[in-house]
Amino acid sequence: MPDSTLIITGASRGIGAATARLAASRGFAVAVNFARDQTAASAVVDEIVAAGGRACAVQADVRSESDILRLFETAERNLGPVRALVNNAAITGNLTRVEALTAAQIEDLLRVNVTGTILCSREAVRRMSTAHGGAGGVIVNISSIAARIGSSGEWVHYAASKGAIDTFTRGLAREVAEEGIRVNAVAPGLVETGLHAAAGAPDRPARLAPGIPMKRAGSPQEIAEAIVWLLSPAASYVTGSILEIGGGR
Repeated sequence: MPDSTLIITGASRGIGAATARLAASRGFAVAVNFARDQTAASAVVDEIVAAGGRACAVQADVRSESDILRLFETAERNLGPVRALVNNAAITGNLTRVEALTAAQIEDLLRVNVTGTILCSREAVRRMSTAHGGAGGVIVNISSIAARIGSSGEWVHYAASKGAIDTFTRGLAREVAEEGIRVNAVAPGLVETGLHAAAGAPDRPARLAPGIPMKRAGSPQEIAEAIVWLLSPAASYVTGSILEIGGGR
């Protein structure tokens, strides 16, 4: 899919930023989506452009359907027809037990992690599907090993949202397989990103690493490699798959 426009939601830092840099180095024109941190998103874009790639930063909050529409329109206007999408934007909230959750916390998390992913995918399908005159494309959703292990005592609500992403990935993949669109998911395990500090537990990777067979957390770059492989022609017969990357966890 080189020379194609790729939208990455939540691409100003962590796995999203690593994927943006790597995809750009493989020939994608990258729309670096961000919700709030324009400085970080612009830094990613500047790095891509300095290396000879094409990119633009686009502010959009995936909680908002109108923002999602603007994201796709802006990416197409600045970079060309969208042929690839990485649904990376997600929130976890603070570490908490289910008994302490509020309805507002649950609704906000689902709005970002599930509804946002589905609406972004809808817009991608409308543009990519051969049934709508498109040329095909690829969608990669970012799930989590949490969907399998449940994240008891920490993020059961987050894990549940990622379980929804796994189901959505498999269902959408089958729905659009004959329309030139491949849909897969990457499910990272413990990864060294700012997510842990944002949840109030900056020591979480070091604390959990001894329980992982490989005895370490992963890096955003390691996850990005898998995402970009799924976006590439090398994965042309892969759809409806959930690829776990968790050091054996």
